Amino acid sequence: MRQFDRRLAYHFDWLLLGLTLVVTASGVATIYSATTGSADGRLLANPLVVRQMAYAAAGLVGLLAVVLFDYRHLERHAYVVYALVVLLLVLVPLIGTMGGGARRWLNLGVVSLQPSELAKVGVVIALARYFHHSPATGDCSLRDALPAFVLLGIPGGLILIQPDLGTVGLIALVCFSVLFFAGLRLRAFAILGAIGGAAIPILWSYLRPYQQQRVMTFLSPERDPLGAGYHVIQSKIAIGSGEFWGKGFLDGTQNKLHFLPEQHTDFIFSVFAEEWGFVGAMVLLAAYAMMIIRGFQVAGRAKDRFGAILAFGVTAIVFWQVIINIGMTAGVLPVVGLPLPFFSYGGSSLTATMIGMGLIINVNMRRFLF
Repeated sequence: MRQFDRRLAYHFDWLLLGLTLVVTASGVATIYSATTGSADGRLLANPLVVRQMAYAAAGLVGLLAVVLFDYRHLERHAYVVYALVVLLLVLVPLIGTMGGGARRWLNLGVVSLQPSELAKVGVVIALARYFHHSPATGDCSLRDALPAFVLLGIPGGLILIQPDLGTVGLIALVCFSVLFFAGLRLRAFAILGAIGGAAIPILWSYLRPYQQQRVMTFLSPERDPLGAGYHVIQSKIAIGSGEFWGKGFLDGTQNKLHFLPEQHTDFIFSVFAEEWGFVGAMVLLAAYAMMIIRGFQVAGRAKDRFGAILAFGVTAIVFWQVIINIGMTAGVLPVVGLPLPFFSYGGSSLTATMIGMGLIINVNMRRFLF
């Protein structure tokens, strides 16, 4: 038993845990900078910083708890986890609380839970369960993938009602990434691409006016610099004003003068880039790159199909959120309101993503047991 425990500890992915903690700590420091004011020369920290530290502690506990059990047991209960997530999403429009013009949270008294964040991991677990017997040979047909679209469509439709188009788009990207990893034929991807292209005009007509405005603003933010384009323009100014070395911690002018909107959530990368410059931004991106590469390595050397898809899917969540959030703040992608993983303020997002990291570490620890 002792030898078994030593072997598990030996295969514990300390690098992935270290990267997670470093990026999370950097996020807390940046939230502190983004929410700190001054009065009589004294720095006043927003309570959001304390909450984020509490969320980080809860996420770390969740990560370690997930590591303790064999992930293979999760395969038998994958659809139960998925059903629980769907149930939470069903409760949102019934008893959920409003915030920012959308109903996305469940009030649990002490904290508020955002089920759509849990849905990201829940869908990956369900997809891993469905594809765990599929061969990695590129021989999965479109018919074989239909149940995967059902697993995507149920939570996707419930999240769309909230409305949260950004999260639906992210889960769709993760689903298609898993389909690629699971071996969906390239011909099937071509068919799906053609169907998606033909559906764009129809989808456009169903978008709400503010969602259409976001797309138009992405194409030309200068059309309305004081309105819809304000967010992106100010974000680009903040990133550019950081120059090479940055202005220093707590010294970002775009941040302190409150030109940046949603500076502790959606546009937190702009705050970081202004204070730490090109060098700091590259260091942060390198940390994310190492985290993502490590996740894909774990998926590649996993000894069973369920573990491989599980690790790949969670890594895909982090990958796409980093790409979309930073692309959004740099003005190269539309503003869709997705947080920067481990970095942006948000308890549900941070806790769910750290639990996802625990799943990757779990897969890596137990690869020698087969």
